Amino acid sequence: MDLGIKGKTALVCASSKGLGRGCAEALAEAGVDLVMNARGAEALEETAAAIRDRFGVRVTTVAADIVSEDGRAQVLEAAGTVDILVTNAGGPPPGLWSDWDRADFIAALDANMLTPVALMTALMPGMAERGWGRVVNITSQSVKAPIPQLGLSNAARTGLTGYVAGTARQVAPMGVIVNNLLPGIHATDRADALDGGVSKSEGISLEEARARRAATIPARRYGTAAEFGAMCAYLCSQHAGFIVGQNILLDGGATNATI
Repeated sequence: MDLGIKGKTALVCASSKGLGRGCAEALAEAGVDLVMNARGAEALEETAAAIRDRFGVRVTTVAADIVSEDGRAQVLEAAGTVDILVTNAGGPPPGLWSDWDRADFIAALDANMLTPVALMTALMPGMAERGWGRVVNITSQSVKAPIPQLGLSNAARTGLTGYVAGTARQVAPMGVIVNNLLPGIHATDRADALDGGVSKSEGISLEEARARRAATIPARRYGTAAEFGAMCAYLCSQHAGFIVGQNILLDGGATNATI
């Protein structure tokens, strides 16, 4: 399928690896030029080089912490005119409700709610002026069904979801389409970290922890970054103009809900 976005420019956050890289690769395959951001310069440059070689698109890299005000300013200055925004940031650490204080919640909100809001605030006016734009926020399946040990993530990402619900409907008349992608467990470093925690706390092997988690997913496997990226690219396409303010689950059926 021709996604109709060849020649557009996308800013993809946290895109040196994992789900962010999957989104960047899928957009590049559709002919989209990229502004890629991550904190680690070495991994970012390696990924950017691979994408340039494979897809032949223009790729600009900005190694900076998108959560910090200075880092965000660097990224936005380098990005310039952007048609597509994919927000993404690693989730806060797991734990118990009794483990967290105000500073922990502020850090989670900064990374997983306020940073995406700041990026949308900076870039959507230009999209609206040009009459076309796409925003995809990578959140989590936890906004549909909370994950007990991820209380910080549950809170911050649900806050972003509420913001998007109203904002998406305000900017849609101007051709700016905003949606959220809700990943379940995918074969990424984040999954390794979560499975490693289970392995350590329960005294089982990492392989056993993975197998146990996979058994709870109707698809009986973890998702891949490539299939996640494909859905992201579709939501950024010319074909997605009637999908407004939605929360799209990619979790292999793990969230047990009728709607």
